[in-house]
Amino acid sequence: MYAFNAATGALVYNVALASPITSSALPCGNISPQLGITGTPIIDASTRTLYVDAMTGMGATASSARHMVYALNADTGATVTGWPVDLNATVSSGGTTFNSLVQNQRGALALLGGKVFVPFGGHLGDCGSYHGWIVGISTTDPTQVSAWRTRAIAGGVWAPGGIASDGTSLFFATGNTEGNAGSFAPPGSYQDGETVFRLAPSLAAATSNADSFTPTNWASMDQSDADLGGTNPMVFDVAGATPTGLVIALGKDGNAYLLDRANLGGISAALTQGTIGGTIINAGAVYPTSSGTFVVFKQSTTTNCPAGQKNAGLMAIKIGATSPPTVTVAWCAGPATNASPAVSMSNAQGQDAVVWSVGTDNKLHGVDGITGVSVYGGGAATDTMSAFQKYNTPIVANGRIFVATNSQVYAFTP
Repeated sequence: MYAFNAATGALVYNVALASPITSSALPCGNISPQLGITGTPIIDASTRTLYVDAMTGMGATASSARHMVYALNADTGATVTGWPVDLNATVSSGGTTFNSLVQNQRGALALLGGKVFVPFGGHLGDCGSYHGWIVGISTTDPTQVSAWRTRAIAGGVWAPGGIASDGTSLFFATGNTEGNAGSFAPPGSYQDGETVFRLAPSLAAATSNADSFTPTNWASMDQSDADLGGTNPMVFDVAGATPTGLVIALGKDGNAYLLDRANLGGISAALTQGTIGGTIINAGAVYPTSSGTFVVFKQSTTTNCPAGQKNAGLMAIKIGATSPPTVTVAWCAGPATNASPAVSMSNAQGQDAVVWSVGTDNKLHGVDGITGVSVYGGGAATDTMSAFQKYNTPIVANGRIFVATNSQVYAFTP
């Protein structure tokens, strides 16, 4: 873990937690030559504690693979007493013990109700008998560990944005499930795949239709690897809409599923469904403005873009304050990109909302959140970044935009 002074860029600390595992020890995957920390950590600002999952191992020994969850002093990098937590030794659900070797941790961590929550999916290639897992660990007593997993094989919780919360419940989405490991054929009956879940911090299984949403064609989505879980659900309110409390899920099938947060609906049609086209895999963002509420994400097709906006990397949809709420494409804009967007604004009402993303030109770009008109086109040639990875999201903090790459962290002042 590295920490830098946000104002000057000076290194505060550089702490080695453990040895990452060599990729050749894994049954499949595309992260090479080693796999270590791949999910976004989270900081508890009240205690100045940073939580992070690390895939560790001793060289190329498969039996040494361990997902270890660390709690660090955010100011010094020191490991907090009682941590890390070895998930192989502490996690099980429904008679299944957590197996670090076949699980990958890509989604962002979450904090709620005195626990840190860590989502898990599989490696690229969907090899082995992995599951979608959510692991919850008490932040005050790390010996207290709870877990939820998909009943079927696969169904990973792998979206980069991880787990969302409305302050009371956890919201996350699962991917395609399999009847047999590596088969890409759906199980004979529904077993938690292609689903948006709402769970309490206890991680007790959902027992009501109000606590989950699954498209009625879940089996064909499984068969075609059209995951609902490629992008994390986003939780928000729209004043004047009925209902007001909403969740939106974006699928690899090119659909936007708008849901009633109080009653997700079970295996059913969505509250509102919008076909926006393309395979959606990234971390989206929701933001209010004086012109309405927008959801922005990386697009992979220009089929449904407004006229004259075909060559763009981002798509924004607008949620109409109606009964039920509507989903319409507002704009397509920004550079060609493989990254996820972030939004800055002057206040909670979305004043001066700007959507930021890193283009395939390795430059930072900004567009007006309401119109999509460019407000920052990447700057000079010297503002080009190196070794930027897809799905990465800029960070907006204290009047600056921060971007992390393989070898550097860049700070921009808009």
